[in-house]
Amino acid sequence: MRRPTGLLAGIVLLAACGDERIISDAWGTTPDALRIAVSHTGDVPSAAVNKELAALQKATAKFHSIEIAKAAGWSEPITGCMTDTMAGGMGYHYANPKLIDGKVRADEPELLLYEPEKDGQLRLVGVEYIVPFGAWSAEEPPKLFGRSFSRNMAFGIWALHAWVWENNPSGLLSDWNPRVSCAYATER
Repeated sequence: MRRPTGLLAGIVLLAACGDERIISDAWGTTPDALRIAVSHTGDVPSAAVNKELAALQKATAKFHSIEIAKAAGWSEPITGCMTDTMAGGMGYHYANPKLIDGKVRADEPELLLYEPEKDGQLRLVGVEYIVPFGAWSAEEPPKLFGRSFSRNMAFGIWALHAWVWENNPSGLLSDWNPRVSCAYATER
């Protein structure tokens, strides 16, 4: 497994999705498809969770182009392509430093996750939310999509992944996705 470097790299924790393929193109996923994917992990999402997932997809749909994402602020590459032989992959993580502010909003993920493809392009597969411990004063951890963020003591952050652009058999909100590969990774 390739280890992340730097403080922001600590935002990368374990995550995943359901059995059904939830995308076919940049506009192919519907809130119903996300609802089905979440329910395959044993969770039955509420209307509020479905609304949050739909907002996330709407907000990130234009970032299938890494160039558009970079121009919009997700320009800070914080990890190489992350993979684990047992759990799957996460891909490359691109951060928007302006969003690492302790606020939790479904439509403003701090990180975008990209899988390298054979042709050298990057494909948007998911997002990650992070909150530094020092920026969160509530007793309970941050929460989105009906799920509490995970604690990463090594890097002093709360984190949550959401695989809204690549189905994850491990679960929509799992850390690693066995369908994400770094087979075509290059140094970026």
